[in-house]
This record gives sequence, C-alpha cells and structure tokens, in this order.
Amino acid sequence: MNIACNRGALVAALAAGVAAALCAAPAHAQRGSAQQQRAQQMNEIPVCSRNLGSISVMEAEGGRNWWSGQQLPAPSALIKVFVNRSRCFTLVDRGRGLGAAMGERELGASGQLRNRSNIGAGQMRAADYVMIPDLISRNSNAGGSGVGGLLGGLIGGRAGAVVGGLNVRSSSADVVLTVTDVRSTEQVAMAEGSARKNDLSWRGGGALFGSRGIGGAGLSGYTNTEIGQVITLAYLDAYTRLVQDLGGLSGNPAASNVHQAVTMIRPGRLLANPAGTGRAVRDLDVGMMLYPTGNKEGMMWEVEDELGNRGWVSSSLVELSK
Repeated sequence: MNIACNRGALVAALAAGVAAALCAAPAHAQRGSAQQQRAQQMNEIPVCSRNLGSISVMEAEGGRNWWSGQQLPAPSALIKVFVNRSRCFTLVDRGRGLGAAMGERELGASGQLRNRSNIGAGQMRAADYVMIPDLISRNSNAGGSGVGGLLGGLIGGRAGAVVGGLNVRSSSADVVLTVTDVRSTEQVAMAEGSARKNDLSWRGGGALFGSRGIGGAGLSGYTNTEIGQVITLAYLDAYTRLVQDLGGLSGNPAASNVHQAVTMIRPGRLLANPAGTGRAVRDLDVGMMLYPTGNKEGMMWEVEDELGNRGWVSSSLVELSK
C-alpha cells in the first residue's frame, strides 16, 4: 500500500514536472531565440541591394588617437571593412592609397612612365560622402592625464579607464558615425552604437571575428582582444543603424544634388525664356556666378543669380566655377 502510494506520488510529481517544463518551454525558447537573433545581428555586416554612391572614411579631428594605447589600428580601417563587405558604397581612398596614386601621377607628369600608361587628369572618382568614426564624448575626464594614460597604454585610476565613450575596465564602448554630403556639406546621417562585455557571450559562432569576417582583414587587434571586440560590435551597431537611415538616399547623388555653380566668361543677358523672346531679365557681367537649376533646352541653361532672379543663359557664355 505504501509502495503504491509512493509510486503514485512519484508519477504525479514527474507528471507535474513535465507539465511545468512544457509550460516553461515557450518562454525559454523565446529567450533563446532572442539571443540567437541578437547574435546573428552582431555577426552579420548589413548588405545593401543598391549602391548609394562613393564614400571616403576619415579620422575625427582633434588628434585623439585613443586606439594606439590599446594597440589597435585606427577605427577607419575597421569601418572600411564594413563598407567593402556591405556593398552599400564605393570606397574611395583618401589616405595612403591616394598618396601613392599621386606619386604615380607625378612620375607620369615628369615623363618617367611608359607611353600609353593612361594616367592623367580627370580620372579620379569624387567622393559623394565622407564618413567619420568617433567615440561619444560623455565623460568630463576625457582630457588631460586621462587621455595621456590611455595613449600610453597605462590604464590607471578612473580618469585613465574612461575616455569619452570608451571604458577599458568595464569593456564598454559608445561610438558614433557621421556622414557628410561633400557637395552641400550637409550632415545627412548620424548613428550611435554601443556594446558591452556581456555582448561578447552572444556572438554565436563568432562569424564576425572569423576568417570570413574582419579576422581575414588584417585587424588582429579588433579580433584578438576583448576591448577590440567590444569596439567592433559598437561600430557594427552604429553602421547597421546608419545603413538603415540612409536607405532613402538617391543612388545617384551627383545628379540629384545641388548643381555646380557656373561663372560668366563673356558678357551676356539673363533671358526670360530659352527661346530668347521677350524682355531680358537682366544683364550679366564677366565673372558673375550663376546657379543652374538643372533644366536645359539645347544650348540654353536655366539659372539663378545671387539675388534670386531666374532665367536662361547660353552655355557658351559660362564655365564651371573653380
């Protein structure tokens, strides 16, 4: 009788345990799914379906080389990998590559290169945008000995552990990416990103830091150190947000942007219509700057002057302003 009761109690307990486990399974699965989704986002560089234009990546002004104290390459090197892998922009080099290219052009101009080398003026692609990576400055101790301690790799004291948006002791980073339109100088996008030490445990298979991710791009400091990995995730977070924000940009920024100004090279008149009939809007002197609207009819361009007068002028009377 006691054995049967005990057996019945055991079966009931097991049944209750199974029921509890079944009830708890959806919540656990949801938590696991959320972690997997976050890990997947952390490991994947976003890929664009269309190219948004050409871009150069530059360092922030101010000379805060905070990365050197952690034996890391400049963050621009990391962002360039994101740009290349994402296919969102065509990357134009404005760093060492440009210096080497200009050296080749100087050799060509001096007659040192072989004939038909096809290196000359007018071949370089213009950058439509400039992207600048930086830390978010949120700390009052970001100057003085704090910066000096970080640059020297001597992380001592609270000031030395925190510089701007980088906290080496707690392995956290808060970063920002800004994108500026080179034609209008408008800041078309800004995105913040952040990462913490705990995010590293959600990296899944570590695809981002493997040979197919940034691990194969010669950025060992960002793959082999904890703070480097945290900084990488923070910038990837910012870049992902940035790409989402830039989805509405034109794929042809040169055509859709403000047109380049023109300068009068011969005296003329601002006409009321492209046919030249009717009274002229005003006389135009040599050296006067005009702003094309983008409308053209044959040799006639629609322009505005600096006073807001709009009319038509022959393209033979103007040249692109320098």
